[in-house]
Amino acid sequence: MQWSILPSWVGRKFWSKRILKPFPSHSTLPAARPPFQSLASLHLFDSKPSPAIQRPVVPDSFACRQSTSLPSLSSISFSCFSPLYHLLRAMARNLVPFLVLLFWISICQAANIFQPISDSHRYAALELFRPTDGVFGSLEETHEALKTFDILGIQEKPDINAATCKSVSEVLGSSAVLKDLFYALRVNDVLKCDIKEETFESITSRLTTALNDARSLFDFYYSIGSLLLLKERSSGIDLSLNDADGTFQSIKALSQSDGRWRYSSNNPESSTYAAGLALESLAGVVSLASSDIDQNMIDTVKNDILKLFDSIEKYDDGALYFEEKVVDAYEHHGPLATTSSVVRGLTAFTSVTSGSLNLPGDTIFGLAKFFLGIGIPGDAKDLFDQIDSLACLETNRFSIPLILSLPATVLSLTKEDKLKVSMNTVLGSAAPPLTVKIVKAFLSGSKDTSIISSQELKFDPLSGLHILDAFPKTFDVGNYVFVFEVVLHDSEHMDKYATGGKIQVPIYISGVVKIENAEIAVLDSDLGSVETQKKLDLVGESVVSLSANHLQKLRLLFQLATPQGHGFKPHQAFLKLRHESGVEHIFVVNGSGKKFELILDFLGLVEKFFYLSGQYDIQLTVGDAVMENSFLRVIGHIDLDLPEAPEKAARPPLQPVDLYTRYGPKAEISHIFRAPEKRPPKELSLTFLGLTFLPFLGFLVGLLRLGVNLKNFPTSTVPATFAFLFHLSIAAVILLYTFFWLKLDLFTTLKAVGILGILLVFLGHRTLSHLASTSAKLKSA
Repeated sequence: MQWSILPSWVGRKFWSKRILKPFPSHSTLPAARPPFQSLASLHLFDSKPSPAIQRPVVPDSFACRQSTSLPSLSSISFSCFSPLYHLLRAMARNLVPFLVLLFWISICQAANIFQPISDSHRYAALELFRPTDGVFGSLEETHEALKTFDILGIQEKPDINAATCKSVSEVLGSSAVLKDLFYALRVNDVLKCDIKEETFESITSRLTTALNDARSLFDFYYSIGSLLLLKERSSGIDLSLNDADGTFQSIKALSQSDGRWRYSSNNPESSTYAAGLALESLAGVVSLASSDIDQNMIDTVKNDILKLFDSIEKYDDGALYFEEKVVDAYEHHGPLATTSSVVRGLTAFTSVTSGSLNLPGDTIFGLAKFFLGIGIPGDAKDLFDQIDSLACLETNRFSIPLILSLPATVLSLTKEDKLKVSMNTVLGSAAPPLTVKIVKAFLSGSKDTSIISSQELKFDPLSGLHILDAFPKTFDVGNYVFVFEVVLHDSEHMDKYATGGKIQVPIYISGVVKIENAEIAVLDSDLGSVETQKKLDLVGESVVSLSANHLQKLRLLFQLATPQGHGFKPHQAFLKLRHESGVEHIFVVNGSGKKFELILDFLGLVEKFFYLSGQYDIQLTVGDAVMENSFLRVIGHIDLDLPEAPEKAARPPLQPVDLYTRYGPKAEISHIFRAPEKRPPKELSLTFLGLTFLPFLGFLVGLLRLGVNLKNFPTSTVPATFAFLFHLSIAAVILLYTFFWLKLDLFTTLKAVGILGILLVFLGHRTLSHLASTSAKLKSA
């Protein structure tokens, strides 16, 4: 089997044309084909409908306990709310868990399980349609949000009425383009805004004029759709089309021989997306017509619909879709938007016309499989197209698809799980009375050998599920294919509902595999005699200790058996030898029937082992998707005595640096300061401190003896102010020196001294200048 992380549908044209963001799906095994899901959106836990919409609680990341067991398929869960990085990092720690993940992905690709609309879609709608400041980005987005909420039955909607009705009133009261008028009327049809009747009369006149002057398909689509919305208001305005046949023919003139439509007569390119718009427009003309449309023209359009369906595309799983083939189109649309447009147009046209349309029920069922196979899109527009199209399929008058789904496709023999089947419409409504039969069930790859055949499932009215109480006693672990068939009880329902015929569903039966007769031995290379042999307890935690040289061999033996006693071949069986330097060597353990054996001849492996002697940890891995007791554990260690490496022998590869060791927290550094130097006695220090104050005391005594001379202190107001501030600044400098001695640091003191110094220079200069001028006047006098 060739492993690949990327699904098989990555190369399809659908994927290459438009990549959509995935949103978490809560189904047990998502469909293989949908191009909208990624690895991060896959889940393996059961989803049960609940009246309240809640964020699903799932593990933050996938984890595998290295010393105990590997996860089986029935125990793996993934959360889209945790980054894929954490998942891959956990997988990268061990090779085998990563291979189990790859095998699980291949299982998801093989499954053809389609789940109807569930609470997951409702939660997604609330997440994707989020208004900003009480309004959505545009009236078109508002319409899509409101209609999606209505179809899904979401009661707790965002409160957007006030702000949105204001926008609707502004658009309807202005000369907006037809598209804006169309979506404003659609939003008003839901919110029932308070719009004056005169506004609708003005719009009606404008729309009638626009319809008469229409030349492009969009002009017809928006004007007819708007008139139809006004008619549904029952405002008393006559909106009947007197020349409905002429309008019908004008739209029909844009059709092509292959069932597609052109956007305008000036554009030679035809479009499948435009065909859906045209069918909706024609349905509106029929509804607005004052008299019946010519039946021949209606039959011609029905024939065009059949031609259009001749170009439908098909996936391997039976899903049907339309793909836009036009290159220079007005706007390119992907398969989802294109198919949605056709479905809306088909439903609208057939709902207003009589007669039959030879579309088989399998076609409608294939379209339903396409929309459900998408899962949950991560884009609001795509979610609307999906939900709106499914609502159209649920209400079409030809064939309503019924979806067979399984709450769980991984069943445990150990837990005695029961096979449960659910039958619903695409929107999750209850199906009519019916019986679900198992046509046959066989092991994958053994199609001719049927284990179950022609068995009806019991219907449980409380849960609404069809249940197989117990599997046959011969049932064993493995990958099975169940073929279901749905039989409707009422014969009238056979033409009303589409069941999809015989549906194949892969189901995985897991169980506990018996591990027996496990032993490990060291053999002599020449004679093959047993040097050392020890029993292994692969279920417990015991380890063994061995020693060998390059002339000996290592042999590992164990047996695996299913619950029915048959031989079991796991998907992975590896033995890993890890040297104390970090160099690893992995060997595949092959088996035949129940017996698995591996013999390592160290003489032939010395070069592969890079002649590294020392202790090797022995790690055994046995894992499979249906093996509930898969394990990965160290079973012991072996001391190898290998010869010295020759000069030209290959060197062991450099081992990756442990990022935790490099970037993790370092060891705490304990710094011990040296002992302080010996200081003089406290009394001596205080004595010298007192001596430093003697000059200052002498200055104060001399100042008292001489007295204070204030004769030269300025008497004028301005000079006296400068003199006072000058002396005050000197006192501030002395006070700053005091604070520097007590608490301030040098840098703070220098900044303060710099500011005071500038002030001192200025004030001192003014004061001394005044004294000098006064002295000069006295001398001159």
